[in-house]
This record gives sequence, structure tokens and C-alpha cells, in this order.
Amino acid sequence: MALSEGKGKILSIYIGESYKYKRNPLYKEIVMLAKKEGLAGATVIRGIEGFGANSKLRSADILRLSFDLPVIVKIVDREEKIMKILPKIKEMVNAGLITIEDVDIIKYSPDGIKE
Repeated sequence: MALSEGKGKILSIYIGESYKYKRNPLYKEIVMLAKKEGLAGATVIRGIEGFGANSKLRSADILRLSFDLPVIVKIVDREEKIMKILPKIKEMVNAGLITIEDVDIIKYSPDGIKE
């Protein structure tokens, strides 16, 4: 079923940019899983600064080495599709934060072409 207006969920995964899953960047593996499972969309957002459970500050500050910046992967779809993929995501994410939020889907279209 195509995503349309109405109620949905956002699955957010907060991780470090350097985190791996099977020797590949974890954020890329999560996006590829979402695509393979047919979810409506996934976006990776790279943060400029942040900290998590271990209180280690990660920053893009020019005076600091800016590797392993915070990354957020956001996946939007209907609740049933999010819940179906969640066990695999939990298995993949060894360290980080996973949240689910309710959203109102206003518009979802396949491309930016407006006729």
C-alpha cells in the first residue's frame, strides 16, 4: 500500500557516524534495510554536535577532530510497517537511541516535479 495522508510513525535511530554493522556504516545498512523492506522513506541527518548515553561530546568544531559525528536515521511509514522492521533494527543497533513518534502525514509524492 502506498503511503498517503493520515496517521503514521517516525522511527528515529540516533547513532555515531562511525558505528558499523557487518563492517559497513550502520546508517547505510539501516537505510538499505528500509528500502529492501519497502518502507516509504528514510533520511540520514548528520549532526554538528551532540552527546549520548556515555556523555562523550561529538563535535564538528574546527578545533576538534570531527570524526564520528552524531547521525540520526529517520524512517517514516505506517505503524504496521515500522513495527515489522523494528526487531531487525534493534538487533543491528548495539549502542544508540531508538524512538518512535506519531506523525500526521500531510503529503507524500514520489518526486519533486510539479506540473
